[in-house]
Amino acid sequence: MTGDQIAAAGISAGGQGRLAAVIATRGGQAAPEAPFVIEHREALIYMLCEAAELEHGIMCQYLFAAFSLKQAAEEGLSGAELAATTRWRKQVSHVATQEMLHLALVQNMLSAIGAAPHLVRPNLPAPASHYPAGVQLALLPFGERALRHFMFLERPEGMDLDDADGLAAIGRAAPLVSERDIVPRGQDFATIGHLYRSIEAGFAHLAELHGEDWLFVGPPRAQATAEHFGWPELVAVTDLASARRAIGEILEQGEGPRGHWRDAHFGQFVSILDEYQQLTESSPGFEPVRPVMAANVRPPERDAEVPLIGDPLTARVTDLFNVVYEILLQVFERFFAHTEETDAQLKTLADATIGLMLRVIKPLGDLITSLPAGEAHPGMTAGPSFELFYESDYLMPHREAAWALLAERLDEAAWLCGQLQAGRGEHIAGQLEPVLAAMREISGTLAAHLPASSAHGRLAAAPARLGPAELDDLVEPEHGGVAGTAAAAAVIGLAGGGTPVAFAGRVRHRRRW
Repeated sequence: MTGDQIAAAGISAGGQGRLAAVIATRGGQAAPEAPFVIEHREALIYMLCEAAELEHGIMCQYLFAAFSLKQAAEEGLSGAELAATTRWRKQVSHVATQEMLHLALVQNMLSAIGAAPHLVRPNLPAPASHYPAGVQLALLPFGERALRHFMFLERPEGMDLDDADGLAAIGRAAPLVSERDIVPRGQDFATIGHLYRSIEAGFAHLAELHGEDWLFVGPPRAQATAEHFGWPELVAVTDLASARRAIGEILEQGEGPRGHWRDAHFGQFVSILDEYQQLTESSPGFEPVRPVMAANVRPPERDAEVPLIGDPLTARVTDLFNVVYEILLQVFERFFAHTEETDAQLKTLADATIGLMLRVIKPLGDLITSLPAGEAHPGMTAGPSFELFYESDYLMPHREAAWALLAERLDEAAWLCGQLQAGRGEHIAGQLEPVLAAMREISGTLAAHLPASSAHGRLAAAPARLGPAELDDLVEPEHGGVAGTAAAAAVIGLAGGGTPVAFAGRVRHRRRW
């Protein structure tokens, strides 16, 4: 369809379509749910960790949907259709970025009351009993089902909406907690807004009981600020007023001020779904999404039916994605749990998280959705699985040791990327090249803060370029494996210090789930 045809069809992209008009009659003005009980610091920490897991999982959902959208006219889109999918991709990606901001705000609140950062979560799809009955998380490609699910998660309190088919609320509601309970546990909340308003009430209640000096014991320097990450809305939490501002930012971006949801995440998803429905009605052949399915590289540890990626190259690229995602979380966590880092080193950590997200995670996510899922799933492509194989908070608190492990692990990921380029992934080597360059560069910026004479400090030097003969010795193209010779080990050492570690064989730490 042309732009004139879209206008003639009455298609709206501004949140004023038919669905928006119907939604406007459904509430958002109801009285807030009564906040649940938070009588102790430990209970407040517990619920903030729950909020962190939700923001984290929701961010992954939005990124998966954005990665699934087609990006070129060669994928069967007209000019107007490509313009629509590009716009939706930017909108959903922007919302995902704001979820990362929300995750940072929650870490600020945790730090403010003396708690460690919390960046672990259940693998997706989340267990039905992990969150209250009305909250389920799963990776879905872009489309009506995903958009309705996103609207359900972001809906304002008092909004009467059902979740998407297949994601209906199941599980059990947790009983109310008595003010005499000293051990925290999960409590039922109807919406994300209800969760945050209860957390806000918990902050206020504990400050009233014990005083703000008692509650806000965390060092102000542990706070992430706009100076570090570039988000003007990133509130440093040091007292009750700033904690309330941080929660206000999350609620305003997610569900909007009460009764005014059109510009919030909820309203943006309403707008996108309105436009999507009208475009598909006007052009029945319109298909904006790649044939993406959610699949894992390895079977989950818990009892869950998740398809597995059967194509060897797709599985290895997804492994690379997940390893870099793990490193991203570790760098982010190091920022909030830093010890003797200087201001310049904190900025290096913040820049590394943004660089990994934009220069590695994003292009790998785009690439994976173009790769086959395997013979068991003909015609389908994979999507980034965001698999967490173990708890990522194992780094020592000592700066030099932690930075050495971060640089080492990122160098290992770069090694895997180079292996893929030379082996099975030769036909996607051009797409992997900027990813490899970014990983080596970021690893080098971390290693530059280590003693130059140390084994890991040498990673700050530019890696040697390998010749064709050396690559042939290093990689077996048919199997994508490491040649088991002393010569190959020597070549790996020339390639920037990467260690020939089999990723599936690394020691894994105890999982929570």
